[in-house]
Amino acid sequence: MTIPLRPSGLTSTASALQMLERKQAVLANNLANASTRGFKAEHPFARLLDNARAVTETTLDTTAGTITNTGNPLDLAIEGEGFFVTQTPGGERFVRTGSFQLDAERRLVDGRGNPVLGEQGPVVLRPGVVTIDADGMVQLNGRPVQRLRLERVDDAAELQHEGGTQFVPDDTRRLVPAAERRVRQGALEESNVNPMLAMTDMLDLLGQFQAAQKVLTAIDEARGIAVTDLAKPV
Repeated sequence: MTIPLRPSGLTSTASALQMLERKQAVLANNLANASTRGFKAEHPFARLLDNARAVTETTLDTTAGTITNTGNPLDLAIEGEGFFVTQTPGGERFVRTGSFQLDAERRLVDGRGNPVLGEQGPVVLRPGVVTIDADGMVQLNGRPVQRLRLERVDDAAELQHEGGTQFVPDDTRRLVPAAERRVRQGALEESNVNPMLAMTDMLDLLGQFQAAQKVLTAIDEARGIAVTDLAKPV
């Protein structure tokens, strides 16, 4: 019969420090992207494993950021639900940042050069006046080209960050019906990170980290005293 080992105070406290370090990294990344358009904050939380060790996991905050008008006809923002879809070397990805441009082949691309996908594939625009309706229909000189693909996922879906403002879609992905779309041309969505709240969370976490360090030091000193006392001759 195998008896499960109980974690000592030393290992439990060390595990807590590792958990807090991971939380600090997540919060620091949020704060660093407070001005990154289309960025979505991650909220760290602790989960207790079977061996009583705590680990840090994250959940994505999909709350919409503030929308800022830019006047650039290729800048797009989504009001409400949905993501633009891009074609990357690793597969299709979701983005909320709509800071688009035209590449050498006159394809609509994101800041990384990934083509933005419409319902019939990459969007190619010849020279002319570009207008984009609220439902994502791209028009050139008043003539329809194709409608942008806007997709969403289930509320319970856990999208994963990839490259800051890219997200990996899961199996619940589906098109947003044209009637439910609200695309704004000449505007961009800001980051949804609240810098003041992020700073407050980081300061609170610093206090927790310092407290855990003191506990670790106290346990280490107690172990040292015990070893020294046991080593003395009776």
